[in-house]
Amino acid sequence: MYNGLLHLHSFMRWIALILLVIAVVKAVSAWNNSSKPYTEGNRKLNLFTLISVHLQLVIGIVLYFVSEKVEFGADTMKNPIIRYFTVEHVLMMIIAIALITIGYSKAKRIELGFEKHKKIAVFYGLGLLLILVSLAAAPYNIITKLF
Repeated sequence: MYNGLLHLHSFMRWIALILLVIAVVKAVSAWNNSSKPYTEGNRKLNLFTLISVHLQLVIGIVLYFVSEKVEFGADTMKNPIIRYFTVEHVLMMIIAIALITIGYSKAKRIELGFEKHKKIAVFYGLGLLLILVSLAAAPYNIITKLF
């Protein structure tokens, strides 16, 4: 079960990242060109992005409780790999997903397309930035296994 979930989490990260990058690029592009309307396609892209990151969160939470890389003990903060998975990764990803969720919720309530694009660009962009910073902060031997 653990290996299957780990592979699913690894596969889904690419889908979530690709959708997030596309959503941010489209929102920034439409924000710069204020005459672009907020279309049904934009709404669906933003919704699928939100769903993909939430699915990642659910899989990640399950992995958090079954992984041998998550430990709570005296040496947790001394070992960079265990610290990363026990504290840093989970905290940064929850904050990033919260920002993405807030951005989608705020954009949904706004009437003007320009403002919707702006909210998506800002909050999804911050979420993407936080995810990328979290990956860059990972210990070197974790990063080499990702690619």
